[in-house]
Amino acid sequence: MKKITLSTIPGAFSIHRCSPETTIPKAVTNASFFSITKTAEELSVVIPANISLQSDTVDTGWGCFKVHGPLDFGLTGILAFLSDVLSKADLSIFAISTYDTDYLFVKKENMSLAEQALSDSGCEVFYDNHLEN
Repeated sequence: MKKITLSTIPGAFSIHRCSPETTIPKAVTNASFFSITKTAEELSVVIPANISLQSDTVDTGWGCFKVHGPLDFGLTGILAFLSDVLSKADLSIFAISTYDTDYLFVKKENMSLAEQALSDSGCEVFYDNHLEN
């Protein structure tokens, strides 16, 4: 596997669980980063923590690592490798995949530990300021 490069996205994020019928406010879709996933059972929304959203439950205080891509669909094991590294460091993650890449969310207070674990595993980690919250 070639060297994996990640960057941190500044700011804090919240992960919301809503009912599938929830209407998404414009503030969410106007954010520089957001993710919405809908199933028959729920609507999950990841947004910058400074955006308010009525939800059934919310977990706040997440930081984000972006895996630099684009990643070819034929590549295997990247997310498994990264989640294994963070699991061995006893860090819980929330992962989102897009067409081009993956995003790993770690509790904000654990970002330094996660960055160290990823660096120690051979990944390159740097700060990226283009997606401000």
